[in-house]
Amino acid sequence: MRYDEDVLRPGWQRAGKPVTVETTAAVGMVVEDPSSGFCGSVVRWENGLVVLEDRKGRRRSFPFGPGFWLDGKPVSLVQPRPAPKAAPTHTASGSRIGAAEPAKVAAASRIYVEGRHDAELVEKIWGDDLRHVGVVVEYLGGIDDLPAIVAEFAPGPGRRLGVLVDHLVRGSKESRIVSGLDSDHVLVTGHPFIDIWQAVKPARVGLEAWPDVPRDLDWKHGICIALGRPANTQADIAAMWQAILGRVRDWNDLQPELPREVERLIDFVSQS
Repeated sequence: MRYDEDVLRPGWQRAGKPVTVETTAAVGMVVEDPSSGFCGSVVRWENGLVVLEDRKGRRRSFPFGPGFWLDGKPVSLVQPRPAPKAAPTHTASGSRIGAAEPAKVAAASRIYVEGRHDAELVEKIWGDDLRHVGVVVEYLGGIDDLPAIVAEFAPGPGRRLGVLVDHLVRGSKESRIVSGLDSDHVLVTGHPFIDIWQAVKPARVGLEAWPDVPRDLDWKHGICIALGRPANTQADIAAMWQAILGRVRDWNDLQPELPREVERLIDFVSQS
């Protein structure tokens, strides 16, 4: 007897058998695991497992992959890909993000920020805004250096200098130094906080309010102790600050006095 086709051709074993189709799982999809006879609807997925719930409310978990039946046909269930995150529309400072721009040449104007931690916080919240206007932030080690920095910078039209000073309050050493600077092209402002840590809303680190630290104890050390963190070395202090900084998401996590003054500086140095 002659056959129209070669019965031993490759794939003869699968002839007439249904083909398994890869199918993305979806909530509410009713599938069956024929090996166990469990049939149920997809309720969720986690850690590589799909969770099915039958008509009696019983739930069972199965690994993703082949071995399921959907509408009487074999399928290989695959986990849905996570939806892409929506592109941010605002920077951490609350400014609206515009179209991508080429890198800018740094402007002649500058902003100096007293304190390394202060500078790190300003960069985290306002870094995108500063790069947009091409303004570089410089680190000011101490307020005593400010008169010499201003003299060397030689501010003038199109070359403005903005300075953010720690704990700038009336009658302080800082206020006396600042009062000696007289230039329409220099703006020195500051915040009233004992330390820039205090500019972060205490709720972000699990406190109702920043604790009062005795005057005979360094403020940062006192905060570390109040939060149950070691304060024996400078590395301990740095670790505490990084923990605080890591809790700051955007300007909403800051006391309003700081964003107000930083925005003033950015507006000032952005003017020609």
